Amino acid sequence: MVAKTKPRDVQVLPIAEATTVLRSRTWERLKFEIEYALQRGTTANSYLIQAEQFALIDPPGESFTESFLTALQARTDLQTLDYIILGHVNPNRGVTLKALLAIAPQITFICSNPAAISLRKILAEEELKIQVVKGGDTLDLGQGHVLEFVPTPSPRWPDRLCTYDPKTQILYTDKLFGAHVCGDQIFDEGWAIYQEDRRYYFDCLMAPTTQVETALERLATKPATLYATGHGPLVRYGLQALTGAYRDWIQQQKARASRVAVIYASAYGNTATVAQAIARGITKAGVAVTAINCESVEPEEIRATVQQSAGFILGSPTLGGHAPTQMQTALGVVLAAADKTQLTGVFGSYGWSGEAIDMLATKLRDAGYRSGFEPIRVKFKPTDAVLKYCEEAGTDFAQRLKRQQKKLKPKASVNETQSARIEQAVGRVVGSLCVVTAQKGELEGAMLASWVSQATFNPPGFTVAVAKERAIESLLYPGDRFVLNILTEGKQLRRHFMKNYDPGQDRFAGIAIHPAANGSVILDEALAYLECRAEKRMECGDHWLVYAIAESGKVLNESAATAVHHRTSGSHY
Repeated sequence: MVAKTKPRDVQVLPIAEATTVLRSRTWERLKFEIEYALQRGTTANSYLIQAEQFALIDPPGESFTESFLTALQARTDLQTLDYIILGHVNPNRGVTLKALLAIAPQITFICSNPAAISLRKILAEEELKIQVVKGGDTLDLGQGHVLEFVPTPSPRWPDRLCTYDPKTQILYTDKLFGAHVCGDQIFDEGWAIYQEDRRYYFDCLMAPTTQVETALERLATKPATLYATGHGPLVRYGLQALTGAYRDWIQQQKARASRVAVIYASAYGNTATVAQAIARGITKAGVAVTAINCESVEPEEIRATVQQSAGFILGSPTLGGHAPTQMQTALGVVLAAADKTQLTGVFGSYGWSGEAIDMLATKLRDAGYRSGFEPIRVKFKPTDAVLKYCEEAGTDFAQRLKRQQKKLKPKASVNETQSARIEQAVGRVVGSLCVVTAQKGELEGAMLASWVSQATFNPPGFTVAVAKERAIESLLYPGDRFVLNILTEGKQLRRHFMKNYDPGQDRFAGIAIHPAANGSVILDEALAYLECRAEKRMECGDHWLVYAIAESGKVLNESAATAVHHRTSGSHY
């Protein structure tokens, strides 16, 4: 487990000619975005180029403002700072920018046009010098450091901008290629150990992959020897492998037969965060997502995306009692383009009343569309529990969509009949019935499992297969603690955990439980239990295979027999 008593600090290290990284570090989770769910801490990486002119790239958010300014001033006189280059802009970063302006009012901000618009809103009271750049623009800092700019917009960050320095062959990637881990290691020596963290980060942030693929194509023209990431270790040793992994993950998304359009507007970033959580839930269930921020696209793109999707989900903030104009326009386009058989959903964030959410839900209901989940209403900033609920709602939506499409599936071919015979044989593999329970902070989960097998004697270890769409999946990463409850013969507990639970529903209502030493739940009526630590996990098709070590355990019923699961098919539980 990561230490949670260390203070926040800033690592400072030269990484190339006239180039320094300042890594603002915390071993605690910063609770404002879904991608922090692994709770391994993070670094907010900033970069200082000191040539004939000085440029600071991506100063951190307000959590690090004080420590960062102290470290930066020890490195340079802020009166010599000419430029601040922003890979993206959000209100959290605005606090640090305001503090920098108070010391160095001469600074010119370099950013994309969408970022400039956001910057003027966030720093409305400040006198700003802003230089807007687009693809192909350059900035000459002297001594051969002629920076090149590459816009890499995404729905969540339509203002995102990467920066390339041909002199050092460093590509400053902002959100791309990062990972939320904290430690003393600055570069990615032994890069393979970070691959799971980077995959999780990709799934949370890059799941709508069309824009990511476009970004990779644009960046491929820049021969880089180092990815200077916004978060986590800088990528030097695993550069080619990570780039290849991104392309593989994108292809996995593109290969999915079903697709859902998530269309939203976001005034302060909260609705965008909710959209990302829903998108992660959908992709976990094996359905692709196309996310569209309707504030930055043309109506024709919305129309084409909806027509190519099996379902769509609309999200909006409420501003002055109404949805933003862009969202109202998008709604009109969707109602004109969508088919009544498409599954729909509505979500949104608000400060006081939330009329926009009700308006969207009413319009879709009156038009005859079926909803995949109840409207999601989020007041102010979403909490951990709210984001988990949204992820589960997205998974439920995808599962309903797949069931709907399965009903329309044509008669099986010869090959499919042969496949069915294999499934019947695989179904004869018998496994003990268990309930996996896990707790992490305010999040908890439970799952009925029959794919459990002892794997090692010393240490006492076993494997459990977890479907990717299971809500508990994100609580079973290496280092996480959980309990394996082995069930007795009989159907009471089995029936309880076989039910389809609504997002956020209490899995333990009405049954006797008590807490384990590791914080997870022990079922009082279980035959036995093991308190476990997840050690490793491996991606296997539509499941994750988790290897865990039993740290303690006890038989609760000496006379009972273990429940086993007999199946007629290997294609489902």
